[in-house]
Amino acid sequence: MVDLSKTIIAKSDQLNADDLMGGPLTVRVQDVREGNADQPIAIFYEGCNGKPYYPCKSMRRVLVNVWGKDGKAYAGKSMTLFREPSVKFGGIAVGGIRISHMTDITQDTPLALQVTRGSKKLYTVKPLRVQQERLKQASGDAWTPWVNRWVTALSQAPSLAKLEELTANEKYREGLEKLSGRDDPRAQELQNAAAQRAEELTQAAPEDAGDMVPA
Repeated sequence: MVDLSKTIIAKSDQLNADDLMGGPLTVRVQDVREGNADQPIAIFYEGCNGKPYYPCKSMRRVLVNVWGKDGKAYAGKSMTLFREPSVKFGGIAVGGIRISHMTDITQDTPLALQVTRGSKKLYTVKPLRVQQERLKQASGDAWTPWVNRWVTALSQAPSLAKLEELTANEKYREGLEKLSGRDDPRAQELQNAAAQRAEELTQAAPEDAGDMVPA
C-alpha cells in the first residue's frame, strides 16, 4: 500500500485537522505547557516532533471535565484525536480536531458543550483502553533502544536519497510492520521522524541549489 495521507501533512508548527485526514490518531501525553493568547494550552505527545496539539475551548472543557484542571497531571494519559469536518471558521466548514476517546474513564462520558451563545450540544467521550504494556513502555522494553536508534538515524539523514535508503531498509520495514501490527504508537513516531526529515530536506534543497557557484 502507498499511503498518500503522509504526503498531505500541513507544514506547520502544530497538529492540524488536515493532518488527521488519513484517520484518527491515538496519542500519549508527554507534557502540557502554556501557549499564547489565542491558543493558551499546548499538549506535547510522544512522536509529535515539536508539533503539539492545541485544543480549542470546547476540547479544553472536555479535558478539564475528564482529567481535571491540572494539565501537568495529564502526562502518561492517552486520548484519540480525529478530524471533525463540520467544524466552522468564519462561517465556512474547515474542519477541526476533536477528542473521541480518553483513558482514565470506565464508561461513556456525556458532556454538555456550548456550541453558540445560549446553545449547548451533548458531546460524548468514550473510554480508551490502552494495554498496560503500552502505558509503561517509556520505562523501556526490547523495542525502545531499537526505535530510538532509528529515530535518530532518520532525523539525521543527510539527504533525501539516504532517507529513502533508510526507510527501504529491510530491518526497518520489518520492525515498523511489527509495531504497526501491535498498534504501538512508536510506529507513528518512526513515520513522523521520516516525514519531518523529508520536509526539512525538501525545504532546504532550493536554498542549497542557490548557493552553488555556476561553472
